[in-house]
Amino acid sequence: MSTQHPDNVNNPFFSDSPELAGEDEIKEVFYTYSHIHSREQLWDCEGKEVDNFVIKKLLSKYEPYFSRHKLGKDVFLTLRVPNPSIEKSEAKILLETLESIPRNFDAAKLFYNEDIAPIFEIALPMTTDYRELVRIAEYYKHHVVGKQHHKLGDITIKEWIGHFKPETLRIIPLIETKENILNPEKIVENYIREEKIEDYQRVWLARSDPALNYGNLATVLMLKVSFQKLHELQKRVSIDILPILGCGSAPFRGNFKPTNIKNCVKGYPSVYTFTLQSAFKYDYNIKDVTNAVKFLNESKPSNPVDVDERRCTAIIEKLMKEYQKEVGLIVEFINNITPYVPSRRKRKLHIGLFGYSRSVGELKLPRAITFCAALYSYGLPPEILGLSVLDSKDIDYIKDIYANFDNDLRDSLQYLNENNLKIFPQEIIKKIEAAAKLVDYDTDEKHKKITSIILDDLKRKDYMQLSENIARAGFVRGFLG
Repeated sequence: MSTQHPDNVNNPFFSDSPELAGEDEIKEVFYTYSHIHSREQLWDCEGKEVDNFVIKKLLSKYEPYFSRHKLGKDVFLTLRVPNPSIEKSEAKILLETLESIPRNFDAAKLFYNEDIAPIFEIALPMTTDYRELVRIAEYYKHHVVGKQHHKLGDITIKEWIGHFKPETLRIIPLIETKENILNPEKIVENYIREEKIEDYQRVWLARSDPALNYGNLATVLMLKVSFQKLHELQKRVSIDILPILGCGSAPFRGNFKPTNIKNCVKGYPSVYTFTLQSAFKYDYNIKDVTNAVKFLNESKPSNPVDVDERRCTAIIEKLMKEYQKEVGLIVEFINNITPYVPSRRKRKLHIGLFGYSRSVGELKLPRAITFCAALYSYGLPPEILGLSVLDSKDIDYIKDIYANFDNDLRDSLQYLNENNLKIFPQEIIKKIEAAAKLVDYDTDEKHKKITSIILDDLKRKDYMQLSENIARAGFVRGFLG
C-alpha cells in the first residue's frame, strides 16, 4: 500500500516543487500504479484541501491505463478518514467523504459501463473501540445509502437521483496505542461479530507513532505480541485476518526500505500488507523499488513469530519508562531544530493520536518524521534511546524473537556522531554510549561530517544553511525522517 507520508528527501520527477500538493498527488497515485506496480494507494482525507474528486480525475486523465487496469478490481484506492472521537474539528470531513463514495461509484460506472466500486474500504486512525468502526459502517448503510428509499413528495430519492452504491463499506481499524496494540482482538473480534463479517477483515497496526510515544524496540515487541494475538483470533473466528503494518524507511519507523525488504518480511511473516511511504518511492533507485514491490507482491504471508507475551510485556514496560525518561532529557534540543526540517507536503495530512504536537508524558514533541529528522541531524539515532536499561537476559530473548535486532541497530548506529554528544546532558551521554556497545558498527563518515556542520549551523543561527544541511544528511541516509 503506497501512502502519502512525507519522509522523502528527493522530489518525485513529476513535481516541480519539494512540497507535493494538489494535482501532483493525483499524478502520484498514477505513478504508484503504473511505474512502481503497487496495487493499492492510500488517499488521506484528513486535513485541509482534500480532493474528493480523485477518482474522476484519475479516470479522465489516465484513460488508457485505467481502461486496462480496473480501479476497484485490479488496483485499489483506500481512504483514510478523520476519527470523530479524537479529531472533533475534522469530524464532518468524515461525513463529506462518506457522501462522496456513491458519486465516485457513478463516475467509475460511467467509465467502465459495469458495477465496480472504485472505493469500498476506509481506514479509521486511532481506533480504540470497536463501536467507532460500527458507527461508520452503520452511518454509511442507513444514512448515505439508506436515504435513497426515503420519499420526497411523490417519489423516492432513488427515483429522483438514482441508485446509491456500494451498499456497504469495509472499515479498517488503524490501531496506534500500546493498550490496543497489545490487545487488538478486543476491537477486531467485537467488530467482526457486530457487523457479521464472514470472509476477511484487514487490521492496520501503526509503527511510527508508537515508536515516538513508547520507543522503537518497545514498539517492535508490541507488534510481535499483536500479530500473534491476531493469528489466534483468526483461528477462533474462522475468517481471514489480514494485517497491515504501517512502516517507514528510517530504522526508528521500521527500516522498511527497498534494500532491506527481505529482512522486514522475515521479521513480520504474518503481515499481508506493508506501507510504501514517500522515501521508499523517491529516495532509492527505481529498479530497487520495483524489485522490492515485485518481491512483496509475490510473497505469501505465514504464521507470526512465536513470543512469550508476559516476558515481552515486562521488557516493553522497562524500555518504555527509560525511553520516555531519556526523551525528557533532550526534548529541548529536539524542539530547537524541528522548525528547520524541510516540509514535503503542502496540506496537513493525518493528525494522529495527540494532534500535530505529540505528547510523551508531559512533553510536547513534533510528528514522528520530524522527530526522527531532528535527532538524526544531531547525529543521535533515536533507536538507541532506552536501550541502556536492558540486561543480558533481555537481550538474549530479544534476539531470539527479533532476528533483525543486530542488523537494524547497525543500520541506526552508523549515523551516530559521538563528537556531537557533548551538547547533551551528561546523564544521556552515558546511556547512549552504553547502548552503542550492544553491537559492532561502522560509522557513515559522510553523514558524520554533515551532522557536525549542522551543529555549527545551529550554534551560529544560520537557519537557511541549517535546513539545507538537514536535507543533505537525509539524502545520505535515504530518508528525511
